[in-house]
Amino acid sequence: MDTDALTPALLQELRATRPYPALSLTMPTHRRAPDNAQDAVRLRNLVAEAGSRLDADPRVTREARDAVKAQLDRAVAEVDQRRALESLVVLADAGEYRIWQLPRTTPERVVLSDSYLTRNLVAAKAGARAFWVLSLSAEHAALFSGTGEGLRPERRDGFPLTAPHEAPNPQREERIGDTPSTYSSEDARTFLRTVDDGLRAVLAADPRPLFLVGPAPALSLLDEVGESAKRAVGRTAKGTTAATTAPELLRELGPALADWREQTASRIRRRLDDAHGSRSFAGGLDEVWLAVREGRAGLVAVEEHFDETVRVTDGHLEPVGPESATGGDGHVREDIVDELVEAALDKGCEVAFVADGSLAHHGRLAAVLRF
Repeated sequence: MDTDALTPALLQELRATRPYPALSLTMPTHRRAPDNAQDAVRLRNLVAEAGSRLDADPRVTREARDAVKAQLDRAVAEVDQRRALESLVVLADAGEYRIWQLPRTTPERVVLSDSYLTRNLVAAKAGARAFWVLSLSAEHAALFSGTGEGLRPERRDGFPLTAPHEAPNPQREERIGDTPSTYSSEDARTFLRTVDDGLRAVLAADPRPLFLVGPAPALSLLDEVGESAKRAVGRTAKGTTAATTAPELLRELGPALADWREQTASRIRRRLDDAHGSRSFAGGLDEVWLAVREGRAGLVAVEEHFDETVRVTDGHLEPVGPESATGGDGHVREDIVDELVEAALDKGCEVAFVADGSLAHHGRLAAVLRF
């Protein structure tokens, strides 16, 4: 699945307790040759490791072991190396498997537990900065899910929608000498109310920034008949049709998306500057980790590609070399940044990913404190 399919409801489902063993397999991958040649070999090695772990675990019954291995084999057979991004996550238990290809790197590991390991999914979701796009006219409404990777058509909550065709009305034309304007007819208002209802359901289930693309009269009427579109962070008054493609929409949205991203980055910078001046600021991995654990962080800003391997000692984090992750030390955390992001989101903290180098003076990670 893609990152933008990670709804809050799905993440909650994946994190639920389930019968042991729930297997989580993560590994870094490569988008292009020649580096991607190693991915299939690394995946086979991890699957073999997972099998050995299942065989050696006294808590795993033979039936559960065979069922999980079968689900893992099905998952591996379905992995499409041509769609590889920065990492692969495979989740499997006795009854199902899930595959995620993420635009964010993960460590190489196999975990057996009574729930799936989701921190890499959560961090990827937060870093993707997903958004919704509604392509609109008086005759159609299509929904697209967007991330930094592009746009993808969505089929949910009734979308895509097509307005019922209005047959010509000779009696009306004969009576008042015209035909109704496209955007003044009650049929158009009814159709856009239906669009508003669908949009409200989408935003309630998965709140994201919303962008609108369509003729100005259509956008105006949607505002008039409903409330959902008023939450849009960007609008592009451009005619669209049911045949308008995702790449075409993305080109039209370019300036609005760039403006939104710059405004978001500026807002984060201002909040960090204000916090630094008022002594409600934490900088660096150890300080921010402590603030998050104590529930004091209101905003965590982290550089886009920051990762660190650490050893946890007396509740503090000590950076160590990547080679330490293979030594079997249970206190070494290879994916501490993703773990921190998940913990921050769990405590209701806002998480923002910022450009690499923008937090260089603060250890690549900073937080605005609530208290």
